[in-house]
Amino acid sequence: MSQFDDDTAPIPDGPDRWRVTPTAAWNIGDAANGGYALSLVLRAMAADDEHPDPLTVTTHFLRPLRPDGTDAEIAVETVRRGRSTTVRRSTLRHDGADRIVVLAAFGRLHADRIGPSPGAPHIDLPPPSIPMPDACADRRALEQGVELPILDRLDVRIRPDQAVAGGSDRACVEGWIRFADGTEPTALSLPLFADAFPPSLFPLLGGVGWVPTVELTVHVRRHPAAGWVQARLECDDLVDGRMVETGSLWDASGRLVARSRQLGLLLSR
Repeated sequence: MSQFDDDTAPIPDGPDRWRVTPTAAWNIGDAANGGYALSLVLRAMAADDEHPDPLTVTTHFLRPLRPDGTDAEIAVETVRRGRSTTVRRSTLRHDGADRIVVLAAFGRLHADRIGPSPGAPHIDLPPPSIPMPDACADRRALEQGVELPILDRLDVRIRPDQAVAGGSDRACVEGWIRFADGTEPTALSLPLFADAFPPSLFPLLGGVGWVPTVELTVHVRRHPAAGWVQARLECDDLVDGRMVETGSLWDASGRLVARSRQLGLLLSR
């Protein structure tokens, strides 16, 4: 078992009910990273042999999840089961309050398909050219204004010219990510990866601290190949402290494996 598997493992607790024990190892400051909190729920929602893979996942973050050694409760409801997809809705409750609500469609990604179906229309997004991971900056070295226990679980590298606080004229972060213990990426880990980079406002505005997510949607496109996952996240919309960030993830073979869109809050400091 990997650290990710251990730290997100759901335990059956009755029909369509699960319990988990969140760990502070995935924290941003004193709160769980949103992608980790989402992963706790996805592990419970994906317990289906017919449709095991997340295709689209939309999460609303109601309150921060603050791991304290006590269990959280997860309720899963099947909204509709079809031949190719199953839609499920789920709520994670901890310390007497609902923390996140997830609506997701699950299906089956083709693990053995490298290219598109023969003869099918095809549009793809190639990865940008950036330095390889060893030539990028470790996220630990960035002045981000918040403690990051999560970096004991994830190895995150940032393009060097975007690793200086306020050193760019664009709100864009590009880099690489993998599990620190060597676990290979999976479809279930891609929503976590999409929410594990510094805020894209960092190169433009500097150490912005914790930028809590209000809503995050991730579209999983393929099973990722083994190795590093490349990422690009950009904010081109910031109004009244609310930022919209668009992300793309590519696997080690250069295939687009996930897209993301989120609404986050730039907190006054």
